Amino acid sequence: MLKKIRKALLEKRDNPYPNLEETPLYKKDDELLEVQFAEQLTAVSGNFIFCENGIEFIENILDLADRFKWRKIYCWEPELQDLLSQYEFPFYKTDKDFEMAEVGITLCEALIARNGSVMVSNQSAAGRRLSIFPHHHIVIARTGQLVRDLKDAFALLKNKYGSQIPSMISTITGPSRTADIEKTLVLGAHGPKELFVFLIDDFN
Repeated sequence: MLKKIRKALLEKRDNPYPNLEETPLYKKDDELLEVQFAEQLTAVSGNFIFCENGIEFIENILDLADRFKWRKIYCWEPELQDLLSQYEFPFYKTDKDFEMAEVGITLCEALIARNGSVMVSNQSAAGRRLSIFPHHHIVIARTGQLVRDLKDAFALLKNKYGSQIPSMISTITGPSRTADIEKTLVLGAHGPKELFVFLIDDFN
C-alpha cells in the first residue's frame, strides 16, 4: 500500500479539475436574496424582520420588548447605541448585572441567504458574549451585507479587513439547539433560544 502511495506521489499528473474553486457550489437561481434568507432562517426556527428605516426598526423592537416583557437589554456597539439612543430605547451600555441579561443586540459581518445563517466575528465591540449568553439574540444588518453563499461572505470580510482578518469567525444558523438527550430537540440549550434578524434598508 505504501509503495502505491509513493508511486502515485512521484508520478505527476495534470489536475483533472483545474477550475474547481471557481465552479459554483449550487445551481444559479433568481430568487431574491431577502426572500431566500427569510425562508431559510424561518426553516431553522429563526425570526426575520425587514425594516425600511430606523423608525420601523424601533417600532418592531418595541413591540418585541413589550411582548416578551424584556427589561435587561444589552448593546455594546457604539453605532447601534447611537441608533437606539436616538429613539430613547432603553438598554445597558456596560456589562453591569450581565448574568441577568435577557437580550443581546449586535451587528454582524454578513447574512448568508443560501442557508439562513448569520456570520459574526470577534472584531465588533459586542465580542463573543453578547451573541451567546442572553436568551434572546437580536442581529441588525444592512441590505448590503446580504449575500448568496458562504464564499461571498468571506469576500465581504476580505474586502473589509484586508489582511487583518478577525481571529474568530463563526456562523449562527437559528437558535441554539441540541437533541443529545433522548433525541428530543431542545432550543436554547447552549445559547440563545430565540434569534431575531432585522434587515434594515436605510440604517440612518
